[in-house]
Amino acid sequence: MKYSESLKKNRDFRKVYRRGTSAAERYFVMYVLRNGTDRNRLGISVSKKVGNSVVRHHICRLVRESYRLRETDFRPGYDIILMARPDASGCTQREVSDSLYRLGGRLHVILPDDQNKTVPDDARKTESENRFQNKGEENI
Repeated sequence: MKYSESLKKNRDFRKVYRRGTSAAERYFVMYVLRNGTDRNRLGISVSKKVGNSVVRHHICRLVRESYRLRETDFRPGYDIILMARPDASGCTQREVSDSLYRLGGRLHVILPDDQNKTVPDDARKTESENRFQNKGEENI
């Protein structure tokens, strides 16, 4: 994450939960609070209700990668917490990315289109998606 840091301290999480605004979807709840800096801080919360440690860590990796790919679309200066819901255990990379973007739009932390430094959809694919697509083309 080039323009962001991690949100790690319990007191920082509590501050965002208490004072921030939130929006929810099927897979995630997003909390947002201005932090007074020129960088975003991303916190990820995945409870044991979602699954075992392998599943929880997989969701964390998907969220981190989705945010990394769309990091330039987010306004700077926010603490962002993404809390996974139990349905998130079966999410794909695309569903996580789309959910993150929609929630960010609802909470007005996504830059307007004219200020976005957007990346083409092909560049947003993960390395494994590209390998899978290329492998399928070789078999044809």
